[in-house]
Amino acid sequence: MARYAHIIGWGMAVPERVLTNQELEGMVDTSDEWITTRTGIRTRHIAGERESTASLATEAARRALRMTALSAIELDLIIVATASPEHLFPATACLVQDAIGAARAGAFDLSAACTGFIYALNMAAQAIRSGSIQHALVIGAETLSRLVDWKDRNTCVLFGDGAGAVVLSASDVPGGVLSCVMRSDGSGANLLYVAAGGSRYPASPETVEKGMHTIRMNGREVFRFATRVMASSTREAVSLAGLQLEDIEVIIPHQANRRIIESAARGLKLPLDRFLINIDRYGNTSSASIPIALCEGLADGRINPGDHVVMVAFGGGLTWGALTMEWVGVEMPVTPRARWRRRFLRRLARLRSFLVRILRKLEGLLWGARSHPRSSAKDRRRRHE
Repeated sequence: MARYAHIIGWGMAVPERVLTNQELEGMVDTSDEWITTRTGIRTRHIAGERESTASLATEAARRALRMTALSAIELDLIIVATASPEHLFPATACLVQDAIGAARAGAFDLSAACTGFIYALNMAAQAIRSGSIQHALVIGAETLSRLVDWKDRNTCVLFGDGAGAVVLSASDVPGGVLSCVMRSDGSGANLLYVAAGGSRYPASPETVEKGMHTIRMNGREVFRFATRVMASSTREAVSLAGLQLEDIEVIIPHQANRRIIESAARGLKLPLDRFLINIDRYGNTSSASIPIALCEGLADGRINPGDHVVMVAFGGGLTWGALTMEWVGVEMPVTPRARWRRRFLRRLARLRSFLVRILRKLEGLLWGARSHPRSSAKDRRRRHE
């Protein structure tokens, strides 16, 4: 029997703090008119001291799970797409796994910059369709404000923080993820990057002084690249799904620049109102931009059962890709018993995490004692001799 991968739950989380263009006018040489005209951005959300990529990803994940009858313990796989992970390692996905109590799930991060969510969604869908897993949690999460040079007016006005998550589940109902295109071109690696912090340029006083830990971008080249691949990858993904552009009701583009989205619409000869656009309120949230737009599109009634939807993105790497899906609206009724079970298991997950940490410390002390047995009086005399 054929297996299909459907989105059955979705959720988003953004920081409370909102940074306006007017505030940026007092920080760098820019203006609200300049930012709005060139990018379409008016505000963006900025993470506070107690917020991070992992905390935003965890909140989005919990909201996505609440829409389903699933508990975190039933998840088989967690993928976090991010360009601003909590740490180089462990993976941010492992921190989410622990926080939500997904004790049976494998977890890893995926680094494909702004295209990351499409890559991750496709990988999870293929794992479901192959029969190797039943349920997956896919998250796009970023705190790019931590990587921004707040003195560079060309980049600091663009980026914002946030997270979006979806729960994918196996079903015998036709639809869900239909096709995906994933592409890359490393010859353009120097067009959008953070130079330091890895093995090539480890963190040092020199790298910090030179600002090598912040985002660097050749805006003109990235713009040209984006306008080309957004349209071409959309066409390819639609064709692979056996559809025509006229069959697509909704396109969810990566929210990098409104002018890029408008150019893609012209290239595809599609009306702009077929595109979900929220860049004016969130800025560029990289891998989180598509799932955040998806959540808002569903909340606003822009996406309905039977609709064919295309997600399309580009990013550093260079990477780009597009994914076609049929939105079926497979429902898992959430009963009061399921809600109670989920709350209980969430509390149990916190207790489990605490007890496992204590057990690990006790185990370390025990093994440490076994590795260094107390020497006998005879051994001590020999050492003195």
